[in-house]
Amino acid sequence: MRDYDEVTAFLGEWGPFQRLIFFLLSASIIPNGFNGLSSVFLTATPEHHCRVPDTANLSSVWRNHSLPLQLQDGREVPHSCRRYRLATIVNFSALGLEPGRDVDLEQLEQEGCLDGWEFNQDIFLSTIVTEWNLVCEDDWKAPLTVSLFFGGVLVGSFISGQLSDRFGRKNVLFATMGMQTGFSFLQIFSKNFEMFAMLFFLVGMGQISNYVAAFVLGTEILGKDWRMLLLALTVPGVLCFPLWWFIPESPRWLISQGRFKEAEVIIRRAAKINGIVAPSTIFDSSELQDLSSKKQQSHSILDLLRTWNIRMVTIMSIILWMTISVGYFGLSLDTPNLHGDVYLNSFLSAVVEVPAYVLAWLLLQHLPRRYSMATALFLGGSVLLFVQLVPRDLYYLATILVMVGKFGVTAAFSMVYVYTAELYPTVVRNMGMGVSSTASRLGSILSPYFIYLGAYDRFLPYILMGSLTILTAILTLFLPESFGTPLPDTIDQMLRVKGIKYRQTPSHTKMLKDGEESPTVLKNTGF
Repeated sequence: MRDYDEVTAFLGEWGPFQRLIFFLLSASIIPNGFNGLSSVFLTATPEHHCRVPDTANLSSVWRNHSLPLQLQDGREVPHSCRRYRLATIVNFSALGLEPGRDVDLEQLEQEGCLDGWEFNQDIFLSTIVTEWNLVCEDDWKAPLTVSLFFGGVLVGSFISGQLSDRFGRKNVLFATMGMQTGFSFLQIFSKNFEMFAMLFFLVGMGQISNYVAAFVLGTEILGKDWRMLLLALTVPGVLCFPLWWFIPESPRWLISQGRFKEAEVIIRRAAKINGIVAPSTIFDSSELQDLSSKKQQSHSILDLLRTWNIRMVTIMSIILWMTISVGYFGLSLDTPNLHGDVYLNSFLSAVVEVPAYVLAWLLLQHLPRRYSMATALFLGGSVLLFVQLVPRDLYYLATILVMVGKFGVTAAFSMVYVYTAELYPTVVRNMGMGVSSTASRLGSILSPYFIYLGAYDRFLPYILMGSLTILTAILTLFLPESFGTPLPDTIDQMLRVKGIKYRQTPSHTKMLKDGEESPTVLKNTGF
């Protein structure tokens, strides 16, 4: 069978058909950005303290001194989770005693927030934290919610990768899109934290799974009230469903499944849109008869470990995706903890991704993958390590360094999708992407707790994320270089990992004995 790129060369590389599919697929994943980082606002924890009931018979002086003080960022503020024992201070108030003069406050007995909490509404009118009091003894539930979301994405990535390779990219793309939109809409009616968290898990199952399916499909074709906020984030997903009639299945995948007639229909439609006259014969009859007489080989996730080469690519990709994800989502979720306005910081965190994507696109167009990714990761990791050296009064400089770190990690995160898709062959590409995305979800599940460590040391999250990012940059240099080479279609066509001594595997020997010709290994530049 001739190479797919050779068969479809007459279409050109960037005609109207390719541009149309590119923008349609881009539109289909817009809701992913909303759901992915909505937790920054949905699970935000405003300043809070124990509520002292208005019915409590306290003088104004005792009401002002009803909360013990705690040291926070070098200043004393009312305690978030403790108050002085209400019965005791009511008694002191009735006796006319004054705090500090007649009563030593440090000796008073304390108790928890038995009457609930009062939350500052200067920034957030309500979040799920204020709705269900996810503070103090229950403060672990807010990061757990985020981890459950990414846990759902993990499960979805794992399942969708296999389903996409079996049932087609388009079917899985729209199934996960519907899952994400539908369960996100149901979250609006959540009655408690447990219901919200369960639905968030299901939303996650459809989230990045949708992105991975759209990305692979494109790669193969192209070469203030939290409930209202959630509603606004959900609506765009509904608008994407009409795209079903405009986004085709991947011809490359259809060919790998032996469905040549369907692939030819899509290719001829692409030629028509591009204003090109397609050849009268796209697939030779001899090729079709030869391939149709052979039983189509099925592939499973175990094929990602079948040969020494693909096994090393899979292991390295898992490490790469996991550590990049910790840095990307960790920095994104840490935005509310930066000094200054949370909305402005969130805006800057999003805006800095635009030049990062532009830079990534330029690097992918003109420079080798390994060196581009390693440079971006070194940049991101280095500046994060420098954050701890910034004096406390130069908080704006610290914010700038964090944004530069986000810039580098984002550029690497966007390039790793392209790089990984180019390393895996067509027969298991979506499974490879799915496993890699699964590893990324493990990193994103851990990322909320990286930020949680900031409660013990403000700079500890940056030290950990910066170190992991630099180690990942070094690892990247050992991957094979795919720049300027055709996409591999079979496992034997994969580029080889650097610095590894290869031997002929039993499976490869068996194939040769069965009379199958070993495809030529693509030539690769050295490291």
